[in-house]
Amino acid sequence: MKITQIQILLSLMIILPYVSSTQNYTALVSLITKDTITSLYTMKLDFNESYVIDLSSPFLWYHCPKVRYPRVSSLSSHCSQARSYYHLSPSLCTRPPKSSSTSCMVTPVNTVTKRCSSAKLTYKDLIIYWTDGRSPTSVNIFSHVYISCAPKSLLRSLPTGALGMASLSQSQLSLTTQFSSEVKKQFSLCLPSTNATPGVLFFGVGPFYMMPPTPFDVTTILSYTPLIKNLKALGYYIGLTGISIGGKRIQVPKGTFKPDRRGRGGVKLDTVVPYTALRRNIYDKFLEEFVNATKGVPRVKSVEPFDLCLNSTDLGYTRVGYGVPQIDLELANGKNWTIFGVNSMKQVNDEVACLAFVDGGEMADHAVVIGSFQMEDNFLMFDLVESNLGFSSTLYFIRTSCGNFNFTTSN
Repeated sequence: MKITQIQILLSLMIILPYVSSTQNYTALVSLITKDTITSLYTMKLDFNESYVIDLSSPFLWYHCPKVRYPRVSSLSSHCSQARSYYHLSPSLCTRPPKSSSTSCMVTPVNTVTKRCSSAKLTYKDLIIYWTDGRSPTSVNIFSHVYISCAPKSLLRSLPTGALGMASLSQSQLSLTTQFSSEVKKQFSLCLPSTNATPGVLFFGVGPFYMMPPTPFDVTTILSYTPLIKNLKALGYYIGLTGISIGGKRIQVPKGTFKPDRRGRGGVKLDTVVPYTALRRNIYDKFLEEFVNATKGVPRVKSVEPFDLCLNSTDLGYTRVGYGVPQIDLELANGKNWTIFGVNSMKQVNDEVACLAFVDGGEMADHAVVIGSFQMEDNFLMFDLVESNLGFSSTLYFIRTSCGNFNFTTSN
């Protein structure tokens, strides 16, 4: 009988004890669910509350209950921190209304719809599981986690049942920072490619084991590249020197992938963008090279938002997806993040697969935005202490996936 995610959560609620100390555990864990309608991913907090995972927003927000909720003083440091992020999205948000002595007014942003609102900062207790890296072990309660209220209208375009958005950014009020009182300021993201089994999100340090056939510590196969500071944004950026397709580098001017002095450009990772978007001058060369590399495969009519679609029945299939030329993101420190068919070709119907990269436009804010499809079933470790990104490429190479963490058993 198939075990549902609800059954997993209910069993853990019964089995696992509540604790307020680390008990020598060095990591926290939450399951990740993919919503196939919106292509967004939610994490679980408080057993059954779903929050959309976002790498760029300044703080958590949710639709507060109508009952009375705690207020945060405008004189507090947390209020000052929350209000200080307004300048990062001035085109979306009006300046936060003036706070009173008993309440702090802030501007939560829906990064999917690019809509903003004014609301009050509050705090609440959040429950999340400890893990020994193999399975959930016991339950921890974080008290006074700061979170913004938001009107119901801000939930538009989020998955059904999502209460709000969970910030995993570098801000002082992100979950990553607020959980760092008990674990290292680091999180690891493993997005599932299906809604049939949950992916996994860790806060803190490993080892982290995936099944089957035997538990395997995925941190042992990671390559690393520095995270690039962008003083104009809270998201995560990496250095890129080029892109190769089938071993052949696309021809773009030197410095194409670097951000300018105003913070525009650069290469960003974004979980609310479904497919990697390339600025048009990069995309045109990228598409041209991929077309040349697959010229022996019959074309079919394109399917939005994609420009190149192939007859998938004429593509061979391997352990790592369709047998198309590999795409290498050539990183600034000499490492390659290799993208194989499973993360480059999107199956749109039984006989058609499309190149899952899109045109970001001539005036795109970034040179490249790495989208969630390219992250699926890749293990990504964001180390905010050392300012490094660990990455695995597809886990299919080691015969596992992001859906293979053991959520069903306990120590």
